[in-house]
Amino acid sequence: MLDLKFIRDNIALVEENNRNKKVTVDLSKLQELDDKRKTLQTEIEGLRSERNKMSKTKPDESQMVEMRNLGDKIKQLESEAKPIEDELQELLYKIPNITHESTPVGPDESGNVVIRQVGQIPEFDFLPKEHWELGKEKNVIDNEKAAEISGSRFTYLKGKLALLQYALIQHTLSILTDEVQISSIIEKAVLDVKTTPFTAVVPPLMIKPDVYQKMARLEPKEERYYIPSDDVYLIGSAEHTLGPLHMDETLREDQLPIRYVGVSPAFRREAGSYGKDMKGILRLHQFDKIEMESFSLPDKSILEQDFFVAVQEHLVQTLKLPYQVMQICTGDMGAPDARQIDIETWMPGQNKYRETHTSDLMTNYQARRLKTRVRLNNGEIEYAHMNDATAFAIGRMLIAIMENYQQKDGSIVVPEVLRKYVSFDLI
Repeated sequence: MLDLKFIRDNIALVEENNRNKKVTVDLSKLQELDDKRKTLQTEIEGLRSERNKMSKTKPDESQMVEMRNLGDKIKQLESEAKPIEDELQELLYKIPNITHESTPVGPDESGNVVIRQVGQIPEFDFLPKEHWELGKEKNVIDNEKAAEISGSRFTYLKGKLALLQYALIQHTLSILTDEVQISSIIEKAVLDVKTTPFTAVVPPLMIKPDVYQKMARLEPKEERYYIPSDDVYLIGSAEHTLGPLHMDETLREDQLPIRYVGVSPAFRREAGSYGKDMKGILRLHQFDKIEMESFSLPDKSILEQDFFVAVQEHLVQTLKLPYQVMQICTGDMGAPDARQIDIETWMPGQNKYRETHTSDLMTNYQARRLKTRVRLNNGEIEYAHMNDATAFAIGRMLIAIMENYQQKDGSIVVPEVLRKYVSFDLI
């Protein structure tokens, strides 16, 4: 959420930003509501002051009646102010974050920019298969039985592929929770950030609607799974419940950055993707992810995102997979994001790069909603800045491994770095 005073002082900037992010918000209505709210608030405060003055003296019977009348008038004005404040809050929630100056302006994914490509695209002396073909041949992916039991866009991962999933988790956590390895990543990327390792978290899979709104991740609601009997949503990613970990808290400057890595299933209805990527495990209703979340000082948040991207690249490089880093444009990024950087990994079976990682700089947009603050060493209090990013979208990384490491005989070589976690080097 943006600061209301900032919006009013920068209407033209906010309007342009809304257009670039393809969001429509009636800013004239917002200003009108804010004016009404201020007028009512001034009147309420005046009446309260008058009542307080009377209460400090020994009021006679007529003054007692007047105080009661003032109390009734205050209640009436407060009841008038409540719907105005609610409507104002609703409009504020719709306004997207201001994009970082480095973000390219573009209408959709066609405006995204390749920052760099890393790794050699493999050459095969045979026609490489897609992961779903390999998965079916090796009996390690079973969408058909899952469809009978749970419906479309669910799957069973079986045998060695299931073990490989847990190997990816162990591999990731062994790096992110190790300060020595974190320090090495920071040194290689030449970044001025602390070497604080990540704290591993198994987060809740359900979230209250009001907290989801504060995270600015509830919309679009049609993408979410809702449980009416308990008034909770299933999370669409681990950061949805990692982000509120310090809701309504004031952190100390010397505590930051605080970094978390969460492993969890993610649930998405994929409402707008009918008929798209139906085969295999690329686009499922339930999938597993490893997510990073951090809380940093405002002047360090852009470097913190750079660090997150460096971590992502390091993880992909350990698997020796080719990838490209993408700068996401205004029309293709999330509303809460100030800057979004994605990684797309090469998928030989599809003969193209596919998104496997995203990194989102939120600045103080979420923290303002969550009331997550930081007390600086000079005593001042500011909102913390937040970042979240994918460490591994596990299913998509399994696809990349299967397709890049496939052999002519249909077998799949296990990346060397994962072999210590499993008892095999070939599927």
